[in-house]
Parts: sequence; structure tokens; C-alpha cells
Amino acid sequence: MDIVTASGLTKDYNSLRAVDNIDFQILKGECFGFLGPNGAGKTTVMSIIYCFMPPTSGKVTVFDMDVTDNSSKIKSRIGVMPQDNNLDPDLSVLENLIVYARYFNILKKESTGHAEALLDFVGLREKTHVNIRVLSGGMKRSLLLARSLVNDPELLILDEPTTGLDPRSRRSVWEQLNDLKSQGITIILTTHYMEEAEKLCDRVAIMDSGRIVSIDTPAGLMNMHGGNLEDVYLKLTGRTLKE
Repeated sequence: MDIVTASGLTKDYNSLRAVDNIDFQILKGECFGFLGPNGAGKTTVMSIIYCFMPPTSGKVTVFDMDVTDNSSKIKSRIGVMPQDNNLDPDLSVLENLIVYARYFNILKKESTGHAEALLDFVGLREKTHVNIRVLSGGMKRSLLLARSLVNDPELLILDEPTTGLDPRSRRSVWEQLNDLKSQGITIILTTHYMEEAEKLCDRVAIMDSGRIVSIDTPAGLMNMHGGNLEDVYLKLTGRTLKE
């Protein structure tokens, strides 16, 4: 079953074509990754999927609903972890979750227990009443992940979930995501870390300059083109992921 489908998806910003006529399908229960450097179009694709912006042309459906016509219904079933830290600096760890739950019409008396359970899940229970200003970068990323789960989403969208984290914190987030995947949650993520794509993703779409140049499993891409994922990207695009 396809959770997300895109056909001829194109997004223009004035004279800049950020996404150029791409097609893809994302299956229920899989972890699907968009791999590529900054400026490849990954974040734009994600923003269209979670109804933050409309496509210029083409069609995108989520849960068999067109993103341009059913944004409220789609958003209610999706969790989003943004690349940037947009936590409320004036609130505690727990309060950030409870306040966010209000966007889904979840009352405090209903959200508190669930929020505490989410803090257990991401290893932040002991920080429940701490102001987020004192959290480490890794803890803030884990809190953002917890916040994206307050509405029990069927689809989780993660934009560069481990950017800027040290290796230990990155592995901790990977463990949390693998737990969610084992629960049957569909996950879409963007990353420019090859190891992250290999560890987490069932399939990967390699993007460059707004286009998808190849889609396959990480193993399939490496077997077809030889070398690791960075070698594959270099062969397909003529540049490294760091460029």
C-alpha cells in the first residue's frame, strides 16, 4: 500500500526550479530516505508532503488524499521533526510537549501522561521540568522527535534528524527511529549522511539539483554501481555529498 505518491512533482521559486518533475512512491511501514547535499531539493519535497507548501505542478497524495485539497486531514495524521530547533525556549521539556499537543486539540489532562511516556521513550524523563535552554544539542533533537509523536502519527517526517550531533547522540536517535519503525510507523527522512541512510532506510532516493537520479535499496544501489553510497552518489551526479 502506498502512503505517499508523487507524479510529475515540480516546485519553482520565482526563476529557481527547486524540484524538477519527480515521481516516487513510499510504502506503508517502510523507512524511505532522500539522500543528497544541501540544495538538492530534499527539504522542499518534504515540505510539500506535509502540506507546508503547495507544488507548482504535478500531484502528491498522502493517505490517498491530494495535499492541495486535504491539508488539515493529512496534518492530523503526520508527525514532523524539522531540521531547525523551533522548541519554545520559555517552556520546560514537558511543557513543550503539552503545549504542542493543543494544536491537535488534545487537552492537558489527556496529553500529560502521553508526554511523560514519550520522554521515557527518548530518554529525557529526568529532564521533565528542566527549561530546554540547558539541554544539549542531542537532547533537543530527541525532544523534537518526542514532540513529533504527540499525535500518534501514522507517518513520521524527519528533516536531517541528526545534523550537528556527535556520533553517540546520532546512534541514540537511530535506535529510537528503529524502535518506531518496528511499531509499523512509516518514516520519511532527509539526510546527507551515508551511514544514516544505510542504517535506517529500506529504500533511498538519490537527489541532485532537484531531480531524482536513482531509487533503490542502499544495498541495491551499491551492488549496481559499486562502492559505498558516497561512491554511488559521485558516479551518478559527478560530485560528492559534501559539495
